[in-house]
Amino acid sequence: MIESETQSFHASVNNIHFRTPSIEDGLAVWRLVQATGTLEVNTAYFYLIFCEEFQNTCLLAEHDGQVVGVVLGFRRPKSTDTLFCWQIGVLPSVRGQGLAKQMLKAWLRLAGNESVTHVQATVAKDNPASDRLFRAFARDLGAQCNITPWLTSPLLPSGHSEEPLYDISPIGRQPSHKH
Repeated sequence: MIESETQSFHASVNNIHFRTPSIEDGLAVWRLVQATGTLEVNTAYFYLIFCEEFQNTCLLAEHDGQVVGVVLGFRRPKSTDTLFCWQIGVLPSVRGQGLAKQMLKAWLRLAGNESVTHVQATVAKDNPASDRLFRAFARDLGAQCNITPWLTSPLLPSGHSEEPLYDISPIGRQPSHKH
């Protein structure tokens, strides 16, 4: 990986290094998503393309050179001030240390996300951990967390939980970190 092609900065807690991904990280992200045991796994091809085409709005968390967390997101094409969190996950071995919330905060500081005023995500009704994460993230930002129906049963395959839309706003301008 060429460092000049990615944004990079360090967190002071837990020796975690945050950076944007590249296409070379796609398989590691795919493996991490599988290893979480909780995220819906897409094809390896999806993660390769996502890490390449949306690298400026995605974040990896590394510890000792291993990817231990990921935030996959993109700017909504119809509302470019809105950042959508497609997936967020951490390895089971590093859960319970606040890494997911740390990643969300670092994710907002990426230069590609500097003009964001809304963060959105969907959270399955049977996922209380993500519900708590996004509500706590909103509280930490001093923002509202408005939850509305969005991906409802008629839109989803049989057996898939409904996923309301979480809209966290207003988000103040975040400083970008470039090294």
